[in-house]
Amino acid sequence: MLNYIWALMIMVGIVYGSLTGNIKEVSNAALDSAGEAVALCITMMGVMALWVGLMEIAQASGLIRRLTKGIQPFVSFMFPRLPENHVAREYISTNIIANA
Repeated sequence: MLNYIWALMIMVGIVYGSLTGNIKEVSNAALDSAGEAVALCITMMGVMALWVGLMEIAQASGLIRRLTKGIQPFVSFMFPRLPENHVAREYISTNIIANA
């Protein structure tokens, strides 16, 4: 649904820009925004690589496993129907640890 709203807003902007004679400004704004989007993606790749690397180090060192055991009462409270030794418990715990 949100894709349709964005597509509609973009089309309305392009049509309005062409009807008012500002199509050059619309195309310049689109190109500038595309350049900013590429720069943002490159920046986010670096940040993502850093945090994924840190989480891999934490997992290899056993820190994730120890912290997972520490927050199991919270995970059991939040997800009561999840079996005790289910692999999803580790993923949920890792997500909570990463966000904390």
